[in-house]
Amino acid sequence: MKVLKIATAGSVDDGKSTLIGRILYDTKSLTDDKLEAIEEKSQQRGFDYLDFSLATDGLVAEREQGITIDVAHIYFSTPSKSFIIADTPGHIEYTRNMVTGASTAQASIVLIDARNGVVEQTYRHFFINNLLRIKDVVIAVNKMDLVDYSEEKYNVIKGEIEYLASKSEYKGQNLTFIPLSALKGDNVVEKSDNMAWYKGETLMHHLENLDAEDINDESQTRFPVQTVIRPKTEEYHDFRGYAGKIYGGDFEVGDDVAVLPSLTKSKIKTINFFDKEYQKAKRGSSVTITLEDNVNVSRGDMLVKTNEEPKIAKQLDATICWMDKEPLQASQKYYIKHGVNDAQAKITQLSSIIKTDFSGIEENPSELELNQIGDIQLKLSKPLAFDAYKNNKSNGSFILINPKTNNTVGVGFIK
Repeated sequence: MKVLKIATAGSVDDGKSTLIGRILYDTKSLTDDKLEAIEEKSQQRGFDYLDFSLATDGLVAEREQGITIDVAHIYFSTPSKSFIIADTPGHIEYTRNMVTGASTAQASIVLIDARNGVVEQTYRHFFINNLLRIKDVVIAVNKMDLVDYSEEKYNVIKGEIEYLASKSEYKGQNLTFIPLSALKGDNVVEKSDNMAWYKGETLMHHLENLDAEDINDESQTRFPVQTVIRPKTEEYHDFRGYAGKIYGGDFEVGDDVAVLPSLTKSKIKTINFFDKEYQKAKRGSSVTITLEDNVNVSRGDMLVKTNEEPKIAKQLDATICWMDKEPLQASQKYYIKHGVNDAQAKITQLSSIIKTDFSGIEENPSELELNQIGDIQLKLSKPLAFDAYKNNKSNGSFILINPKTNNTVGVGFIK
């Protein structure tokens, strides 16, 4: 059964947790004890309805304040597909959590309160979905019951989002607009009788029919070496294999490959998984590869097909989302973690702060603060083999680590 990974986004009180709870309830994915706890807590609060947000808000502070703070992952299945939903926070101070939750998503749901329309956080979350190159985005216009299921309200919001999309440089995105009420259940799992003017699918029908393709669906093959396998047995005395996960394309026995960053050439001799050999391994496979030549390969190196080499350099330009309370400033030094490889890195230039409402940039700022997104230039202590993020997500992203605290302070997307 295929698995679809979905991220939710939206401003505070737009109804993300309620929507997920409603999906779990209508698909009969809630256990009896969980449902009883929701019913009991809803009655204690004096509600005449079930507070579905209780199904996802797990932290005490979340339940007390009625907001989402941390990223919660919810797992459920229908007869045709399995789902993993990352319920991300709506507050501006938790923008970094939204980036983290959406980083592995194949699709995204951006909720908008029909009463408030497009607000600042809507711009920010829509921008992040574009930055992360999430292909399928659902614009869920929620709380339609509170605006008398107004088609006019829905069309105004749809027009504003379509205008934003026209200003984005990412043109490969599929936008789907669905008016719904998470609290009442309109157009979530069942078709609503209150919005006869809407002729589209329900949210769950749309999600079930989405193609659950890998987010790393690129054509060029990348194989970062996780470890070198040298068994200490007589039977496998001369065995030297390279273990890792294949990204982008496929590998076959006999393929001409290059070892990066040395650019040493060889051919694939065998492809192994545990005690079995295969002629071909597809992207997403974790395998061990042996080469025909006794070349020097270490952890952090990368195997690629010849004529498909990425860029190898000690300098790179990137867009970064800053995640630390201490601002980023030019000339600061960090560790860069790029796949299984790492190096020392120095910020040589903070070029701009990107305004997430698509209104432009602020050039040559003095610093980049928590949750801000900007363009930087980095100088590295050794060459790294990388692609542009728009061409290869797995090989075009990195994190920055503060060497003093070991905290992850930024996540970057290579240009």
